Amino acid sequence: MDGSHMADLLLEKGNYEVHGLIRRSSAGNTRRIDHILDKITLHIGDLSDVNNLVKILQETKPDEIYNFAAMSQVRLSYEIPAYTGAITGLGFAHLIEAVRLVCPMAKLYQASSSEMFGKVLEIPQRETTPFYPRSPYGCAKCYAFYLGRAYREGYGMKIYNGILFNHESERRGGEFLSTKVISAAVRIKNGSIEKLELGNLEAKRDWGYAPEYVEWIWKMVQGEPDDFVIATGETHSVQEFVEETFKYLELDWKEYVVIDNDLKRPAEVDYLQGDYSKAKRVLGYEPKIKFKGLIKLLVDAELK
Repeated sequence: MDGSHMADLLLEKGNYEVHGLIRRSSAGNTRRIDHILDKITLHIGDLSDVNNLVKILQETKPDEIYNFAAMSQVRLSYEIPAYTGAITGLGFAHLIEAVRLVCPMAKLYQASSSEMFGKVLEIPQRETTPFYPRSPYGCAKCYAFYLGRAYREGYGMKIYNGILFNHESERRGGEFLSTKVISAAVRIKNGSIEKLELGNLEAKRDWGYAPEYVEWIWKMVQGEPDDFVIATGETHSVQEFVEETFKYLELDWKEYVVIDNDLKRPAEVDYLQGDYSKAKRVLGYEPKIKFKGLIKLLVDAELK
């Protein structure tokens, strides 16, 4: 999702040659970028293959690198913890070392996550809030975050850590909560299904709009290497997300939502709310699309 929106943004700038890393798939996995395939160059590769990363960097000689690659489904990370660590954590180690060897002056953005805060030790969460991850995914993201900071301080590399809180768009994968809720609500509205099964409705998240966030990532990378929280500053529960979605479709969510305890995480992240004051001060950041506007946008897109 983020990679496709970033590719769109860079092409709109007009002065970028855009290359993308994509894993080989027998079924095809370009639906988010089909509209720009003739404008970008794709390279087959994987963060687990450092030799391939070195080869691609030597061929492309990039000025800016945006790493959005990860095994990013938090609930699934409990099922495949070693793989999650290998890609989300060590995968970045492969990339950053390849960059150090081939193009050490390139700017490198690492997609960090609010999941690193986990069992939060401070509300709201800012760049200085201690991490307390509660999933293999969150742990792997912490490793990558600290590695980026270590290389920035140790080698003087231009490493940017963007700690993005939850963000969605019309391109979000179907296995994620937002798309699951939006898609099910629209199908319930048109009569094709009858129920929506969910896990924990009490978890609170800070939800923003992905195309807006990648624009601020780009602005971040145009400045001095640093760590930044990007968020809306608001928190809403999963139940509120469900309520607002069904309300917009003139439905009573209580008539259709079923709780399935098997869908709950072994350890929940209960409360995420970002403090974007540093990004506002340094980058001029201010969120435009917030909770209700985001849901309206996503539902309208699904209806269309």
